[in-house]
Amino acid sequence: MSRSLNKVILIGNLGQGPEVRSLANGGRVANISIATSRRWKGQTGEMQEKTEWHRVVLWNNKGSNLADIAERYCKKGDKVYVEGSIEYRSWQDREGQTRYTTEIAARELILLSGRGGPDGDSVASSKAAAAAPSAPQKSESFDDFPEALDAEDDDLPF
Repeated sequence: MSRSLNKVILIGNLGQGPEVRSLANGGRVANISIATSRRWKGQTGEMQEKTEWHRVVLWNNKGSNLADIAERYCKKGDKVYVEGSIEYRSWQDREGQTRYTTEIAARELILLSGRGGPDGDSVASSKAAAAAPSAPQKSESFDDFPEALDAEDDDLPF
């Protein structure tokens, strides 16, 4: 039996803020548009650039709240990392025409801009601050752990 893989990894910038919808079943979904660009030197020696736009769908499901995270922290221009799978859909529009779309169904969203929290802090630093104990911590040094510098335990091959 042969195996297959459908995996997409994108790092790019949001073209606009997320469009978030609530569904009849109580679920939520967010759509974002990510721009990725590549540059190369053309035959004439001039730099060329091409931007691709990717439609990404973020669901709140299976313990994941990607739609809520996008709504709260993402805004136009933010740099994001998205991991997911590519999906193709078709539907009939109001005029009876068959329409097609290609989307990335996201499984992971990481904010790379460093500014996404409600007060301008990065999401990662906001979460770290919330998880940090309130007691001040003393900085540690090698003097506190002299056994860390023992040459006898050195397993490095060089």
